[in-house]
Amino acid sequence: MRVLHRASPWRELFAGNDLPAPDGLLAPLYEAVDELGPNPDLAAAHAWQPRLVEALQRLDLPAWRISQLISDHNDQLYRRAIQLSLDEMLAQGWGRPPVAFCVLTLGSAGRHESLLGPDQDNAMIVADYPDARHTEIDGFFQALGERFTTRLDEAGIPLCHGHVMARWPMWRKRLPEWREQLTLWTRDRRVKRVQQSNILLDFYPVFGDVGLAEALADHVARLMPRAGLFLDEMAQLLDELPVALDRFGRLAGSSEEAPHVNALDLKRQGLLPLVNAVRLLALRHAVGVPDTRRRLSALVLKEALSAGQARAGIAALDRLQERLLTAQLASLKAGGAADGWIDVARLEDDQRLLLRHDMQVIRGLVRVARNVGTV
Repeated sequence: MRVLHRASPWRELFAGNDLPAPDGLLAPLYEAVDELGPNPDLAAAHAWQPRLVEALQRLDLPAWRISQLISDHNDQLYRRAIQLSLDEMLAQGWGRPPVAFCVLTLGSAGRHESLLGPDQDNAMIVADYPDARHTEIDGFFQALGERFTTRLDEAGIPLCHGHVMARWPMWRKRLPEWREQLTLWTRDRRVKRVQQSNILLDFYPVFGDVGLAEALADHVARLMPRAGLFLDEMAQLLDELPVALDRFGRLAGSSEEAPHVNALDLKRQGLLPLVNAVRLLALRHAVGVPDTRRRLSALVLKEALSAGQARAGIAALDRLQERLLTAQLASLKAGGAADGWIDVARLEDDQRLLLRHDMQVIRGLVRVARNVGTV
């Protein structure tokens, strides 16, 4: 059912002669925090997220801000899982980390655009050390990666089916190895390398030595604008995730895995094409900010997009995030999963028209990303 009106606590701000106490205005959030209780374990804290989302909606926060806060909360869960794992290893005689390291969250988590129900995408940068110590030092960080990813999985953030996690050697390397890996991946236009780079290029340092992440980001900034063949292949791969429109410009979902006839995978056929197109434009034009909203704004300053195109892209992103959050909450309440599917038949006419408009905006941005030349 579509909510027509919901009373806002902010209307109490000037209701009396004096300003109200902050706890009155923030009552929905305080109530949610009280329900969670002090010192919850990781599983309880993660299971509480839908309650947090409902509280933030009652505070009239937009979906993009709620998405950032979900991501921030997941960062907190990551930090707790890693610290618990380090404490456990210390108690078992492993000692302290032998060199500096940094755990990265990747993808939507790295952009701070997570919604409900993400799986794990993470990596680890380890400070350089002599090859003679590899078995000793990498053994420590392999154990750490296995432990904290297992803890997160047990808490309700599942292991990545594609094995994009710091528990695996491919996603756990010394800083020089990461630099060499990215240089190799971006040297030509092999599909698999582009797909792997797409996962890695949106990253955020969630735990450890931030300087390692900054050094990797500097390498990416120098490398990408010159990687013409690689970026051309990235542009071709945009066609792998077609926007949810048919050739007549009407809403059309993919029926291959649809749970029912009116289902549309809004994440796969809307959000991801938008994110991928904007990432490609950001890489071509050396835009260093990590999230899609700020990338769109920065691309205007680079004269890669018009102000109108950026505003339309930001508005489309905001509405898609809101639509997905609403659908995920409804699915969870009905005993389902927090996935990327929405039921188009449940949309009102104006919602359907807006969604169609947003898909056309995204298709336009994809075309811009595909057609722009290297700088």
